[in-house]
Amino acid sequence: MGPFEMVIGIVLVVTIGGIVRAKMGIRRDKWGNETSVDTGANAAEARRLQEEVRTLKERIAVLERVITDNHSVSNLDREIEKLRDGRN
Repeated sequence: MGPFEMVIGIVLVVTIGGIVRAKMGIRRDKWGNETSVDTGANAAEARRLQEEVRTLKERIAVLERVITDNHSVSNLDREIEKLRDGRN
């Protein structure tokens, strides 16, 4: 393979790679970092995951409070019921 054919091969590989990245929705910002293009589905999924993380953090906070507090059994039962009601 001669040098001219090698140059053509390299250009071809780079071009195909750019087309594949564009089809996948991956772009480069002005600093060269790869970022994905936000679509409506991605934004909706991100909101859903943020809500789930918020809910899990609240549940963990309640569980930590229940474990570390020295209250009566009735308070413990009440906290557990709050967790069950929030989940359903």
